[in-house]
Amino acid sequence: MSFPYHLPLLLDGATETHCLAAGMPHGVCTEQWILEHPEVLSQLQHAFVAAGSQAVLAPTFGANRARLELYGLGEHTVQFNQKLVSLTRDTVGTNALVGGTLSPTGILISDEDDQWDGDLVFQKWLTIYREQISILRECGVDFLFLDSMTGLPEARAAMLAAKQSHLPVLCCLTADQTGHTLSGSLFLPSLITLQAMGADAVGLSCSIPEDMVDLLEEARMFATVPLIAKADAGLSEADEEDRLAPEEFAAQFSPILRAGARVVGGCCGTTPEHIAELSRFLRDLPPVKTRVGADDFVATREDEAFFLGDDILLSDPIPCDYGLADALIDIEDEQVNVVKVQVHNSEEARQLAMDAQMSRLPISILSDDPDALDEALMLYHGRALVDSDSEMDERLLRRIAERYGAIVY
Repeated sequence: MSFPYHLPLLLDGATETHCLAAGMPHGVCTEQWILEHPEVLSQLQHAFVAAGSQAVLAPTFGANRARLELYGLGEHTVQFNQKLVSLTRDTVGTNALVGGTLSPTGILISDEDDQWDGDLVFQKWLTIYREQISILRECGVDFLFLDSMTGLPEARAAMLAAKQSHLPVLCCLTADQTGHTLSGSLFLPSLITLQAMGADAVGLSCSIPEDMVDLLEEARMFATVPLIAKADAGLSEADEEDRLAPEEFAAQFSPILRAGARVVGGCCGTTPEHIAELSRFLRDLPPVKTRVGADDFVATREDEAFFLGDDILLSDPIPCDYGLADALIDIEDEQVNVVKVQVHNSEEARQLAMDAQMSRLPISILSDDPDALDEALMLYHGRALVDSDSEMDERLLRRIAERYGAIVY
């Protein structure tokens, strides 16, 4: 599917920076403070549109139930999202698109006392994102923006929830210069996974421009969707002299645009002046062609991409039991380039999720059970292959695989 909006698309800049400058205390719930001071947001969003923003993000970043509960405000989840979107829509009218912003929940996968709780956490993520996305959809946002995601596992949960809304979904991860996110995912395999799952654009946010260039340049070779760059001018609480000036910020975007980014905007420390300068850089920008089908035979896990080509050599089927980790380690990758794992039920799907990172090779899942295949793909944080040599109805198998961006082989 082609990108649903005209490119290049200019987003807005930072909201928290402006709120802090307007007197918002540190440590309060930003969403609540904005609703108590709506004129601050309206003034800012008017200025962003005047500066050239074609899309404005409603400040629903921290308005998911998990984050609001940190302030004892979980019961206001529906009300806060409705009012924040309404305030943004009333402010920008038809002069800009309105995006509903979603953030990481703050709930992490942990491994304590050998009791893996990844499946429970993933279900919590899905529940939280489904609730907020349902509200945002009812509020009439034009698209969803998954912002500053700290790792591929939670980004996948947000993507699964978002695609059920049938709204365009834009997704950004936050990564350092090496491409690592806070949870250890790498940007390139995350990009490949998320675009295969149906993201309409994927990119980076909450990093200074120069830290994004090499990552976007590498990603451009494998991107089948537009790339996003939503960069910092400096920390939101930093003194103004420690931030990139608007002219310097825009100038640092020049290599980002050459690297192929076509959905651009500002994150921490950016003001309407930064967006106005960036707008000037977008004039007469040549289009960037995405590479249709470029990722057809690229499998991933969250820290690696596997470029398979057409020559796939499968291992013999490996049972998914308590010996799976050792079996994955013992596979000789000189003889095969994909490990085939049999999954019969939900328990085995969770076993695969626990041990998948032990494999040096991509994993192909063989299952005759639709529920087991669905759970195995849901909990596999990457892009797996699905073995078509299954007794399952092929149309059903392909529907399940498509939901998770898996490769049917």
